[in-house]
Amino acid sequence: MLDRETLRKIRRIQIRTKVILESGIGGAYHAVFKGRGMEFAEVREYTPGDEVRTIDWNVTARMGAPFVKKFVEERDLTLLLLVDVSGSQEFGSRYLLKRDYAAELSAVLAFSAVANHDRVGAVLFSDRVERWIPPARGRDHALRIVRDVLAIQPAGRGTDLAEALRFAQRVLKRRSIVALLSDFQATGYERALGVLRRRHDVVALHLVDPREEELEAAGLMAFADPETGERFVADTGRADVRRALAVSGLAAARQTFKKTRVDALRLSTAESYERPLQGFFEARGRRR
Repeated sequence: MLDRETLRKIRRIQIRTKVILESGIGGAYHAVFKGRGMEFAEVREYTPGDEVRTIDWNVTARMGAPFVKKFVEERDLTLLLLVDVSGSQEFGSRYLLKRDYAAELSAVLAFSAVANHDRVGAVLFSDRVERWIPPARGRDHALRIVRDVLAIQPAGRGTDLAEALRFAQRVLKRRSIVALLSDFQATGYERALGVLRRRHDVVALHLVDPREEELEAAGLMAFADPETGERFVADTGRADVRRALAVSGLAAARQTFKKTRVDALRLSTAESYERPLQGFFEARGRRR
């Protein structure tokens, strides 16, 4: 049974997602994630504006009038969402929790897939695979994914991204689209990411909170890792310490994406993802 707050979040996400998809992201998704090819649909009479190369000359000769072949895209695609639900996703300094932000992104991607008749599934992970939702079609299935991202109570606190990537490699039997939604506060996942990238179309959505990028000068401060619980003290009065704390994790993730040739988009919970995500898809589409 979902609590009232989770139900409220789901309803808000449904409304917001509908508006966002109508703004063009759904079309951008379709353009960047193409199907396996074109499938013959029918032959029909030529109309002005049809390309000459689509004329079926055999039928044209037989009928005494120009006819063209019509093709439709053969998609049959699968989108797999790998969603980080570890302890660090519960962080939110002034805006949305990273978990809530990931739920909204999951909704946009899942409903874009549904609108394009693609299957969508999800792996929710912490330091283990918390939940496996096999790919299927339909709005109800997409909504189930969003609900589970919001409502799951993970057994683990840490992040084992490598295990989630290896799990995806095992369960995906054919080439698929894999979207990683995480703050990438993990290590040791480069090899698993590279292996998955060689077989599948992988994109990374790197979720960050503003406080993780911009630390205030407040002298000696105690920090605690949200996943391991390990505590340490750092002098935030020093600019070099602030910079090191803020950028070390971000830089490591960027380097990993570069080495594995995974397209990545950094998204701040303080900002709307709508325009950056659409721009990311459009730029990616132009390179293909």
